[in-house]
Amino acid sequence: MLVDKPLKLFSLNANIPLAQQVAKSLGVELSKCSVKKFSDGEVSINIEESVRGSEVFVLQSTSGPVNDNLMTLLIMIDALKRASVDTINVVIPYYGYARQDRKARSREPITAKLVANLLEVAGANRIIALDLHALQIQGFFDIPVDHLMCVPIIAKYFKEKLPDMEEVVVVSPDHGGVTRARKLADALNTPIAIIDKRRPKPNVAEVMNIVGNIEGKTCILIDDIIDTAGTITLGAQALKDRGAKEVYASCSHAVLSGQALDRIENSPIKELVYANTIDIPEEKKLDKMVPLCVGDLIAKAIYKIHNNEPVSVLFE
Repeated sequence: MLVDKPLKLFSLNANIPLAQQVAKSLGVELSKCSVKKFSDGEVSINIEESVRGSEVFVLQSTSGPVNDNLMTLLIMIDALKRASVDTINVVIPYYGYARQDRKARSREPITAKLVANLLEVAGANRIIALDLHALQIQGFFDIPVDHLMCVPIIAKYFKEKLPDMEEVVVVSPDHGGVTRARKLADALNTPIAIIDKRRPKPNVAEVMNIVGNIEGKTCILIDDIIDTAGTITLGAQALKDRGAKEVYASCSHAVLSGQALDRIENSPIKELVYANTIDIPEEKKLDKMVPLCVGDLIAKAIYKIHNNEPVSVLFE
């Protein structure tokens, strides 16, 4: 007699609010596990219910503290593997170390690949990630990777926020983000502009040129990661200096380290719209910050994977 594999959803400690949203959208309860830390910093995990033969989904962003959250995830995967689960699907809304995806200089590691190796060796059978910083990270794995995108969610917000799209321009803060900006511009049916940063000669400040017409327009800057917020705030100032009417900023992953909050608060950015892939504590939230929930998107992907349906239809 064939028995359907039960679905189990676990959340570790990096982004519990998002996991709760995913569970609510799926109509399931979060499965129970305890995560403890010994006095010397070692992590101990206990799975508090039977998972034998189950299809398990574990949600954990590897955001700060990056190493603690990554190690906790690896230990959880090992615990599940030893508990005789059928399949371990790892949901990583924010993939830490993604920016270390190549050797930029001699004798540097490719840590994004190392993390992929660690996840596979621990026992992961599938990875579900949102807006990887470098798409080639999908090729670092020898297991299936389902790559989800936040652009449709960001586009939906701005369609409701800014009804007159004829006055809107989507702006990439650098050349590397043009593909991302094009996807948002296509979704909104708007033109794009690019901020071209050049340093004329050594020890001379960067000059920001704007490729595209932004004068008198409402500009939407889009990036995948906002970390120290230097690039996005300097870009916003350059847009205002060249005649932009308003400047909005958007991103998939709001890391917000260092002086990011001060820079955003004192910048001409009217709103920072971000996906909630990283759990931001209340004390780090500014009035101009607007979170967008990706819980429904992740839940739909989990449902389709569990039922052997294509995930790609979510973005058609």
